Amino acid sequence: MELKKNPKANLEKHNTQFMLLGLLLALLVIYVGIEWKTFDKTIKDLGLAENAVEEEIDVPITERIQEVKPPPPPPPAPEKIEIIKDNEKVIETVLESTETNQNEVVEIRKIEEVVEEEDVAEDVPFAIIEEVPTYPGCKGSNTEKKKCLQDNIEKLVAKNFNTGLANELGLAPGKKKVYVMFKIDKNGNVTDIQARGPHARLEKEAVRVVEKIPQMTPGKQRNRPVGVKYTLPITLVVE
Repeated sequence: MELKKNPKANLEKHNTQFMLLGLLLALLVIYVGIEWKTFDKTIKDLGLAENAVEEEIDVPITERIQEVKPPPPPPPAPEKIEIIKDNEKVIETVLESTETNQNEVVEIRKIEEVVEEEDVAEDVPFAIIEEVPTYPGCKGSNTEKKKCLQDNIEKLVAKNFNTGLANELGLAPGKKKVYVMFKIDKNGNVTDIQARGPHARLEKEAVRVVEKIPQMTPGKQRNRPVGVKYTLPITLVVE
């Protein structure tokens, strides 16, 4: 009886696959062998430190030697005491008594009282002056005199100031202000006039007008005449 070979048992047709699989395994082994890292082991020489035996050192016992201080010197001998004989006279100091009796006359001197003068500032601002300067014709309380003075100065400026001068100077339209600072001295006269404005001619005109303010009754601080500082703003409208 002839045996028939099973076609599934024929492995020759898989030769190519087996060869490629073997080649792949060989390449994998070679790659792993190349990439495998190795380290050199080094043994350090620790010397004889671990095996050495600590040497025992004998420390001798020492004693503390205290310094002996010399004894302090003896106290100085007392001064020589002079002995006075009984037959010698001793001059005694007599202390006068400070007590008085009814028969003694006590001299009383007149004590003069010294009054210290309080320092008063020479120039005081108009806003804090105790007694404001009095413009001619103004009466009433301190507040009324202050308002009367301001109103009269404003009327004097409005009447005498050349308002057309601002337009002649070619200034830009709008409101322009000239500030005038002056002092009403201890005699009531207007002095130390200074002006600051947008043009020198306006400043000169403001000084000219303020010089027309009449003499006033001077202001007082602590009942003493003093100089009073005053600031006057003059507003001009340029069309």
